[in-house]
Amino acid sequence: MGIFSIFKGKNNKPDGVVTPSESRLRGEPSRLILDGDAERARQREIARATAAKIDAIESAMADDIFNTPEPAWGSGPRRARGAKNQEDDGDTLPMLELATTELLSDNSLLDTPVFAQTAPVIEEIAIMFANDQMVVAEQMLQESLRDVGRTDRTVWWMLFDLYQVMGRQDDFDNVAIDYASQFETSPPTWAPPTPIGVEESSFAGVTPTEVFAGVLDGQVAPRLARLLTLSDENHVLRLEFGRITDVTPEGCQLMLDALTTLRKRERELIVAGATELSDLVRSTITIGQRNASEAPWLLLLALLQLLNREKDFEEMAMDYCVTFEVSPPSFETPQNVATTSTITAPTRTECFMLPNVINSGANALFDAIDAYAEQAPTLLIDCSRLARVDYGAASAMLNRLRPIAAEKKIEFRDMNHLVAALFKLLSYAEVARMFPHKY
Repeated sequence: MGIFSIFKGKNNKPDGVVTPSESRLRGEPSRLILDGDAERARQREIARATAAKIDAIESAMADDIFNTPEPAWGSGPRRARGAKNQEDDGDTLPMLELATTELLSDNSLLDTPVFAQTAPVIEEIAIMFANDQMVVAEQMLQESLRDVGRTDRTVWWMLFDLYQVMGRQDDFDNVAIDYASQFETSPPTWAPPTPIGVEESSFAGVTPTEVFAGVLDGQVAPRLARLLTLSDENHVLRLEFGRITDVTPEGCQLMLDALTTLRKRERELIVAGATELSDLVRSTITIGQRNASEAPWLLLLALLQLLNREKDFEEMAMDYCVTFEVSPPSFETPQNVATTSTITAPTRTECFMLPNVINSGANALFDAIDAYAEQAPTLLIDCSRLARVDYGAASAMLNRLRPIAAEKKIEFRDMNHLVAALFKLLSYAEVARMFPHKY
């Protein structure tokens, strides 16, 4: 019975057993007993119905007692602070959360910058990370998941970025499962930037960008030829696949050949929209259709390898093996490749890529940004490989950007959420629009 069971007497009988009435005269036969099986069945049914009603009442009471969530510590009403807007309680990063992960879909334009009031704990974590205190930042983020993280996804995204910067995929995957359960969404995928420790050889500067749009068919050949020509003089290239709307076997073969050539030349690639293109190519292939071209299959496998999705690669490789009766290709961990989410924006041919880490004394980098600003109508700063910015360096870069912002627009693309939190703390929103990457 549950809650009401504490009120039962000592002589309780099992459910469904009917005790004869005590009101009859001693020695007189019970009419309930003499009425036979039908009467006993009716009495049992009444007992069961009564028990069911009591159980329903108990269930409702238990739900009210045990399942009503308690408010988080410190989440009660707050007193107003000065003339600050009462609608902003200062506890979350609302606009950061809505910037690209929630508000901007692949069909949205980058016309809404990110502005946010950061919670104090997020500001502290951003400062700790900027000062290379990663262990402390990790501990603070884990503790924040239990309070701020119940409603604000920012701390989750920051922890994902921290684990990717530190190269800890197992911890990333464990938190991803909790994140998916907490917010009833799909878990994020592992896509780390350039590992910490190789920043000395990390490229920084203007990156040639090739944007592919429309149908990927035979007419893409001149564009791919231009891309290969650029690779002769440039070690780092950026490829934009998010605008491709359809593919043909011929176009798949040409793209596959170009990617193979770039890999053999050991060029570093920044690939945006690889997930969208892989989904598009996957929709054109049919398992068991042996008379079809192998080019879409092989391009899909190449894209999955670029994305470092080994499990999906192995499954698709087996389907390819069954379809064409050939040995399945083996997975190779991608080298010199960074993948980013697609952000639909006006087509640009050049972005300025920031290095893996920006430490104090980065005047040469700031001079390169100034030179880029003289040529570009809008400054597009590519942060897809940027892992960390030292606090002092971030302040210095902000001062260098203020004169530029007075004349031109500045955008930071594909930022990790740890760097984004630091930039918001330092009021970068006054000079630039910031777009963190998606999770």
